[in-house]
Amino acid sequence: MRFRGKTLPPAVTETSIPFWPKRSGKVRDVYDTGEDLFIVATDRISAFDSILGTGIPAKGRLLTGLSLFWFDFLAGVMPNHLITADVAKADKRLAAKGLAAKGLAAQAKTFAGRSMLVKKAKVIPIECVVRGYITGSGWKSYKSTGEVCGIRLPAGLRESDKLAQPLFTPSTKAESGHDENISFEETVRSVGRETATALRDKSIEIYVKAAEYALTKGVIIADTKFEFGVSDGRIILVDEVLTPDSSRFWPADDYAPGRGQKSYDKQFVRDYLDASGWDHQPPAPGLPDDVVLKTLEKYVEAYERISGQKFTF
Repeated sequence: MRFRGKTLPPAVTETSIPFWPKRSGKVRDVYDTGEDLFIVATDRISAFDSILGTGIPAKGRLLTGLSLFWFDFLAGVMPNHLITADVAKADKRLAAKGLAAKGLAAQAKTFAGRSMLVKKAKVIPIECVVRGYITGSGWKSYKSTGEVCGIRLPAGLRESDKLAQPLFTPSTKAESGHDENISFEETVRSVGRETATALRDKSIEIYVKAAEYALTKGVIIADTKFEFGVSDGRIILVDEVLTPDSSRFWPADDYAPGRGQKSYDKQFVRDYLDASGWDHQPPAPGLPDDVVLKTLEKYVEAYERISGQKFTF
């Protein structure tokens, strides 16, 4: 396949570092170095809780690049787990600690741009969802109940309307299957009032700061989700931040409430899968080249608009 006149590299869907324990998620491979974690964002793509049979070339690099941008942008708001995204520096740091890092240098080309060495943190088992606009499952719920995740909203809202105030709508963090929406009070019962309040307040603060910035770049962040952990006694941002995989991005110049919006996220893939007749049960199908290229185009545009940097393959 070719994109912008260049032949695309093969999608990186599997990685291997044999001397560290590995845990694989839908997109990321997480290696436990013994002291830190080495996270690799692959080019896998998931939808409807299944990993699809075709990867999106360079997707992992795009996700990592956006997360790194946001980690830096939000550094004054919330600390995060990043130690370094430089493979050579990670290799040197781990080797100095006797953590068998010599294999990183040998695979530097594979890991470059898609990996991060991060602090270990005790992950807080709450998905911290912030909704700035009424769309997706929130819109469906509002139409039938007048509420979103148990929060009563004013009558007369249209699909994709901006909400008067961003909503914090937490959910459980499921190891497999679907997360389940929970109320703030259920969050309090799960993690304690002090932690729940901190998660809510910081999630909204981060969302507002990021959304205001993104709008200056022509991107609406309709909603997003954050994950937090505890390291050295303080709450920090972990995992990915404000990427097309974890957020709903809309082009501001095409925004019009009262309908669904064009997006920079993987909604394009979901729409294709729905139209294909797949019943959402494993195994998931692969994607045709035109869907792969269109999805890549959306991820690249989101990265370039938000970061202000040209993406190179």
